[in-house]
Amino acid sequence: MISTVINIIVQYREGLMSGLLVTLELSLIVWASGIVIGSLLGALSAEYPSEIGKPSRIASFILSGVPILVLLFWLHYPLQEILGVVVNPFITAAFALSLVNIFSVAEIVRTALVEFPEQYIVAGKVCGLKKREIFKKIQFPIIFRQIIPNILTTQVVMLQLTLFASLISVEEIFRVAQRINASIYKPVEIYTALAIFFLIICLPLNGLAMFLKKKYTRNLSEK
Repeated sequence: MISTVINIIVQYREGLMSGLLVTLELSLIVWASGIVIGSLLGALSAEYPSEIGKPSRIASFILSGVPILVLLFWLHYPLQEILGVVVNPFITAAFALSLVNIFSVAEIVRTALVEFPEQYIVAGKVCGLKKREIFKKIQFPIIFRQIIPNILTTQVVMLQLTLFASLISVEEIFRVAQRINASIYKPVEIYTALAIFFLIICLPLNGLAMFLKKKYTRNLSEK
C-alpha cells in the first residue's frame, strides 16, 4: 500500500501540487483576514460592548449554528441567483471561510480583553504609566501570549474546512484527489496521500499551539 501511495503521489504530483497550492492560497487569505480583521473587531468589541460587542457576539452565535457547507452553498447558489450575479467559487469560499474566521478570532480577542484582570492595570497606573504604556508594556504582551495558542488552533481548523470548498467547484487538493480517484479508483491510497499532505501542514501548527499553551497560558486571576 505504501508503495502505491508513493506511486500515486509521484505520478499525479503536478495535479496534487496544483491543488495544494490552491488550498494554501485559500488558507492564507482566510488566515490573514481572520487574524487582522478579527483582532481589530475583537478589540473594538471590548472597547464598545454595546455598539459593537453585542452585534459581534450575535453574529458569531448565528455563524456557529450554520454548518460551513450550508453557508458555502447558500452564498454560491441561492444568493447569487437572487442578486443576479456570478462570482468565482474561489472568491465565494474565501469570503465564507474568512467570515467564520473573523468572528472566531474576534471572540477570542474580545474575551481575553474583557477578562483581563483589573489589578494589572491598577499596578501600571500606580507605577506612573499612561494608558498607552500600560497597554504596550503590560496588557498586550500578556494577552498575546494568552490568545496565540487558541488562534493557532482555530487556523488549523480553518485549513481543514477548506476541503468543503471543493463542493462548490474550487480546484483545491480534495477536489483534485476526487478527480484522480474517479479515473483510477484507489480511494484508500489516494485519501491516504491526502491525509499525509494535511498531517505535514497541521501537525507542526498543532504542536506549536500546544507548546505555547503549556509555556505561556495560565490563569490570570491567580494571586
